[in-house]
Amino acid sequence: MRFHHNLLQATVDALHNIFNDGKYADQAIQRILKRDTRWGSRDRGFIAETTYDIVRYKRLYAAIANVKEPFKPADLWRMTAVWIVLKGHDVPAWEEYYNTPVRRIKGKFDELSAITKYRESIPDWMDEMGKEELGEELWNKEISALNQQADVVLRTNTLQTDVKTLQEKLLALEIATTTDERFPDALILKERANVFQTELFQNGLFEVQDAGSQTIAPFAQVEPGMRVMDSCAGAGGKSLHLAALMENKGQIISTDIYNGKLNELKRRARRAGAHNIETRLIDSTKVIKKLDGKMDRLVIDAPCSGLGVLRRNPDAKWKLEPEFLDNIRKTQQEILQSYSRVVKPEGMMVYATCSILPSENEKQVETFLNSESGADFELLDSQSLMAHKDGFDGFYMALMKKKK
Repeated sequence: MRFHHNLLQATVDALHNIFNDGKYADQAIQRILKRDTRWGSRDRGFIAETTYDIVRYKRLYAAIANVKEPFKPADLWRMTAVWIVLKGHDVPAWEEYYNTPVRRIKGKFDELSAITKYRESIPDWMDEMGKEELGEELWNKEISALNQQADVVLRTNTLQTDVKTLQEKLLALEIATTTDERFPDALILKERANVFQTELFQNGLFEVQDAGSQTIAPFAQVEPGMRVMDSCAGAGGKSLHLAALMENKGQIISTDIYNGKLNELKRRARRAGAHNIETRLIDSTKVIKKLDGKMDRLVIDAPCSGLGVLRRNPDAKWKLEPEFLDNIRKTQQEILQSYSRVVKPEGMMVYATCSILPSENEKQVETFLNSESGADFELLDSQSLMAHKDGFDGFYMALMKKKK
């Protein structure tokens, strides 16, 4: 493989922004990619994928390169040298790579690969917590799968088209996809492509949404004409899916505590042709009180650790702290307690997270059902998606029904 100095310089600069300046990986990479308009899709793909790879294996590569944070430019170049050697390529004869110890890199890799926290490149506390919650065997399988690059998955917007038609239109643009019967609206890209630049995306024929995430809206068993609340709507991926499942009939009330996210939801809804979505900012408890006992369905895609989506957000490993997890578990229970009141008798509620930890999932549902607020609810069904088993992001969802 022939390497280009300016592309590896861009990678080093992106890594500096992520590791030393605390920027989110996707934002840092997007900013770097705007630097040179002459870069083609292959160049841009190299920068993005190499950066993500090194972010994913930061702990392992730093240990092999014998460098510590905060990383100096020379340290980051050494980490790219480790990446090049471990990918089986020849190190370029550049000043930055002078005297790269290729044999020592390979030997150190063999030595550290025997230790989970280095092999999978995770903080000590996360490794201990994962083993404690899932057991060592399951945790090792899952964290290994979460270190693989995520597929790009599209969700067909059935308000505008169908899976087969969309697949044919994408193929005409030389974007080949496959289907998976477990996820009826999903198209999985065979090769990565910038689908956002296509007219098909701009005309609202699809959204980019992982297959695991696509299971949540159908799990709520919505029907056209219902009143549905999407309580932690964010930028609206689930709301848009609910609108399609409801054929634009009925009402979806999408709430969030961030106005910026709700504005993005409105923009996406216009593009998708989803007309039955109404956004409401949660700026006081009155918003929820007004909806007491009025909803046929409630979807809670709760804020969580995000451990199930590390494949697409690998820098989360380095930004997460144990204290954050303690706080988010309290928040999850508070949301269940306060929002569940909007469900009408015989209505249903979905509690979902993109986490693989029982403490954020089954245990939260159990705590809720054993509380005063949860006494009127019964658990109908629950489902866990694991990256090593299902091939997509890790998710959990529970379906609960309010008694008469």
